[in-house]
Amino acid sequence: MSSDNAAREVAGESVWDVVVVGAGPAGASAARAAAVEGRRVLLLEKAELPRYKTCGGGIIGPSRDALPPGFELPLRDRVHAVTFSLNGRMTRTRRSKRMLFGLINRPEFDAALVESAKAAGAEVRTGVTVSRVEQHGPAVPDRRTVALVLGDGSTVLARAVVGADGSAGRIGAHVGVKLEQVDLGLEAEIPVPATVAEDWAGRVLIDWGPIPGSYGWVFPKGDTLTVGVISARGEGAATKRYLEDFIARLGLAGFEPSISSGHLTRCRADDSPLSRGRVLVCGDAAGLLEPWTREGISFALRSGRLAGEWAVRIAEAQDAVDARRQALNYAFAIKAGLGVEMGVGRRMLTLFERRPGLVHAAVTGFRPAWRAFARITRGSTTLAEIVRTHPVARRVLSSVDRG
Repeated sequence: MSSDNAAREVAGESVWDVVVVGAGPAGASAARAAAVEGRRVLLLEKAELPRYKTCGGGIIGPSRDALPPGFELPLRDRVHAVTFSLNGRMTRTRRSKRMLFGLINRPEFDAALVESAKAAGAEVRTGVTVSRVEQHGPAVPDRRTVALVLGDGSTVLARAVVGADGSAGRIGAHVGVKLEQVDLGLEAEIPVPATVAEDWAGRVLIDWGPIPGSYGWVFPKGDTLTVGVISARGEGAATKRYLEDFIARLGLAGFEPSISSGHLTRCRADDSPLSRGRVLVCGDAAGLLEPWTREGISFALRSGRLAGEWAVRIAEAQDAVDARRQALNYAFAIKAGLGVEMGVGRRMLTLFERRPGLVHAAVTGFRPAWRAFARITRGSTTLAEIVRTHPVARRVLSSVDRG
């Protein structure tokens, strides 16, 4: 370990300024944000990198804009066309001269983000699990320090901790994160011949599904198609049937998936805490994702960066009152930005659950709705901003509020 990144000593033990748990997009972003401010940062990850994650891998404008300066996106494809269908019917393709969004493989993307954090000065340790978090007790040398007890029984000390270890992680449990919406995503990575891959190049498919609130997708990535579906947890058998039917309908049932996986996505309750003492949570660990599409990468990158920045301020806090003030400032920043987007996303999900045909008709047959979709994916606006500024969109969602 280099001397300029060595942890401070307290009572003979090393103390890091910031320790980040979880090296996904949220954690890597948090670690980099803290490290670029010259702080001593440790990034812990339970897996060995790179590792597979169940994820469509769409990089929309807000994700791109939240990446570190000079970051080279490992794009597998650039999307210029979207085919929409309503449970396999009423198929229509909309095209754009400008790129709508990009597609990545998560192992490559996550590894590149971790390398960016390392380049900024963060130290990374893989194969490390956190068993528990202590902010009081014999393992904690003073009131400015948090102790992370690791799986091997050793302890890591920090002035501030950022939890980015997923929605079922230890740090979210310590903070007391409350989860309101839980969905099941199923996905298959399907290698295809060049002739099939060429047909999908630059084009994705979004299918509004048969289960209320469900949808499916096909994301092309060179010689592999990422095919997945998502719906509310509790509909496991129906969700599995939807994926099987979806793959068969696409003519892909004859190709053997290289990976088949499942994952639960969890959205936070509106009053869920984002901190406890000197511990913050971000990304999936905080339940931060878009409720309608369940898009999480942009929420992870943006909340991770904010968490890293505010963790630095918490690390500098000399007492519990100041640490609490900084944690509240972090929560305010999250709620004022991502929280507003989540609120509109919940309303949009309710509309979609009740009237999927209306959503399909709008995006395929109403040009302003398609333009709004394109602008949102490019990052030039948000769904919340469109609802705030467009009377028609506002009236439609207001009808949902009235039931």
